[in-house]
Amino acid sequence: MQDVIVRAETPGDVKAIDVVNLSAFEGEAEARLVDAVRNSPDFIRDLSLVAEINGRIVGHLLLSKVILENENGSQEILALGPMSVVPSQSHRGIGSALIQAAIGRARDMRYSAIVVAGQPEYYQRFDFKPASDWGIVSNLPLPEDALTAMELKPGALSGGGRVIYPAPFAEIF
Repeated sequence: MQDVIVRAETPGDVKAIDVVNLSAFEGEAEARLVDAVRNSPDFIRDLSLVAEINGRIVGHLLLSKVILENENGSQEILALGPMSVVPSQSHRGIGSALIQAAIGRARDMRYSAIVVAGQPEYYQRFDFKPASDWGIVSNLPLPEDALTAMELKPGALSGGGRVIYPAPFAEIF
């Protein structure tokens, strides 16, 4: 397999990221979500990652800010998604490389936790656990087992609570 290079997106990558999302998902909802987050205060350019093979963008992963509210107040954590890989390049470890890089960068940037809505069996391979283990739910209409989470700092999720996703995420779910 050729080397996969994972890096932060640049302004010149926007069209290629759209193509990746359009090819990976049926419909435009994920591409619109990425665009909406990119144009919001929740966007963190260093946590919008692309995967390249031979200079061609073949994958994208977005981590953005969400709020976890509980009886002790609120804290800013990260939401992972969408994550996409061009179908012709799937099953080559590109998604895994993106996820591992995203977790490492989020930890380096001192974020305390990451949540993911959807695909729990996939994300549990990367040590995400059911969010219900911490008493965490979200404002999205998801089955309880569809939300997973990972503490980057021990105890960060111990108070449980409700993850508040921005409105554009509701279009996906």
